[in-house]
Amino acid sequence: MEEIEALWKEVRELSLGESGRVERLEFPPTPLQFLRDYVNQNKPCIISNATLHWPALSSWTDDSYLTEALSSADISLHLTPHGQADALVPLDGSLCFASAHVQRMPFPKALSLITNNESQSKLVAYAQQQNNCFPSEYSALAGDCDPHIPWASEALGCLPDAVNMWIGNHLSTTSFHKDHYENLYAVVTGQKHFLLLPPTDVHRMYIRDYQSAQYAYSHDTGEFTLELEKPDRCVPWCSVDPYPSPEDRDKQRSDFPLYFDGPKPFHCTVNPGEILYLPSMWFHHVRQTPDSRGRTIAVNYWYDMQYDIKYAYFNFLQSIHCLSVNTPTLAEKVYEDSDSDS
Repeated sequence: MEEIEALWKEVRELSLGESGRVERLEFPPTPLQFLRDYVNQNKPCIISNATLHWPALSSWTDDSYLTEALSSADISLHLTPHGQADALVPLDGSLCFASAHVQRMPFPKALSLITNNESQSKLVAYAQQQNNCFPSEYSALAGDCDPHIPWASEALGCLPDAVNMWIGNHLSTTSFHKDHYENLYAVVTGQKHFLLLPPTDVHRMYIRDYQSAQYAYSHDTGEFTLELEKPDRCVPWCSVDPYPSPEDRDKQRSDFPLYFDGPKPFHCTVNPGEILYLPSMWFHHVRQTPDSRGRTIAVNYWYDMQYDIKYAYFNFLQSIHCLSVNTPTLAEKVYEDSDSDS
């Protein structure tokens, strides 16, 4: 364990810095600079003044523009009771990996559900379909943004595999996870708040297998139900909640000391007109602050990562047994013992 902790320190000292801040560039880099200083080093950065030429920066601040442009479009809307989709939630005495209820509906109705959320609401709507939805479901808006990020496409030698649209409110959150993509994340309106940890910190995430479950929503009753998927399926997911409730804080710190007692995660806020370069396999948790109309809108570009020596190193590191990570918590052991007795 001491060797792994030394690795966390060395990565920060030699490459990432120890301030916990993500480097910010005032203008887009050249393709060579981006490839040399950030992609090859697997190092995040924020690029300011990156998308100020997009018509979206002005036109998407107007709800009437969006609803008129997408008046005949049906989009995929993700519905949960609390804003936490693809996250760990309690079910029958243990935690499961819960996916949102996804429903197709006209965009004007979807936008109304997203922006008319109140803190006591039992329904949180988030447009977060991650299947290259922007050029398909939102094709009427395609001319308002670049189809790709030119300096990133040249540096990476390819066009993005997917371009996704994100529209959420203050309750929409994304739990800690990683993606096997080079991610260029552009905020159009509102703000996105990221917590970031490099791939070398994998043991601090306490990745465990959780049974998958699915929300179902009844428009008649306004209630959600959550049921385990059949046949049974397990999903490896990060166990850490970086913002636990006051009543859960002590338990989180006790169960996941490598996260809470280790180096601070990198933190950054991405504003309109800025792009976050989020390197492949970096763990990230996302919250958002909406604009004055109650929504945060972003577009992200997923470029395929290179499965090179860095990927091999990460797989090797992830395979190393760490007692502090793999030992079940007391609550999990009680659940396992009671399950074996049934």
